[in-house]
Amino acid sequence: MPYSAFDLSGTVALVTGGNRGIGLGMATALAEAGASIAIWGSNAARNAEATTALSGAGRDVHALVVDVADEAAVAEGMAETLKHFGRVDSVFANAGVSGGAKSFADFPTETYRKALAVNLDGVFFTFREACRHMIDRAGRGDPGGSLVVTASIAAIEGAARSQAYAATKGGVISMMKAIAVEHARYGVRANAILPGWIATDMTEGAQSSSAFAEKVIPRVPIRRWGEPADFGGAAVYLASRASAYHTGDTLIIDGGYSIF
Repeated sequence: MPYSAFDLSGTVALVTGGNRGIGLGMATALAEAGASIAIWGSNAARNAEATTALSGAGRDVHALVVDVADEAAVAEGMAETLKHFGRVDSVFANAGVSGGAKSFADFPTETYRKALAVNLDGVFFTFREACRHMIDRAGRGDPGGSLVVTASIAAIEGAARSQAYAATKGGVISMMKAIAVEHARYGVRANAILPGWIATDMTEGAQSSSAFAEKVIPRVPIRRWGEPADFGGAAVYLASRASAYHTGDTLIIDGGYSIF
């Protein structure tokens, strides 16, 4: 008989940036484990494509166009999500932008501000709304919840020409730990996932670079690019009862790159 703690039947998982890449990889696994899925994405067409793909698992899937950098849009998105599902049990703050430049000396302020708005402010707004809902639920005798942020190994390594991106990813890890400590009394857990080199739209340029293929990927002990599907297992674990005592942690999923 399968280990029942991984069964997500009757739960609702919200994934921001869930219409492609790592977010869609996580949403797919969460749906297959039994969860109903809320997707927030900035592209309506991609939202529709993801909804069609995820609905094939027989789950309730509801997608909304939400710009996580917009505080009001996040509040409205959470209200609409709760209106549709009645609850949210796990929230994966995954939406993000790359925020790199040719050099730090020439780093455009506009790029820096955009990275902060999406990668840091967006997580803050999303988790704040989620915590309000989960605290309210706990007060009505229904404690619990899981908050997961997609950070990056850029937060723990020197990411040249990506200072803005790295700063936001380091910031969300600190934010996650503070949330974990403050909200454990409500049964709410918070953790971060740190991806390495993953084949998504964000890394399209690197994927087509022969120099990158020759010098970087061979440093990944597993000897390949990561895939969005590689994040499904961690997502299901963190959304499930199996991780009931696991909070304030960083899970590195990089094929061993950061330790080699």
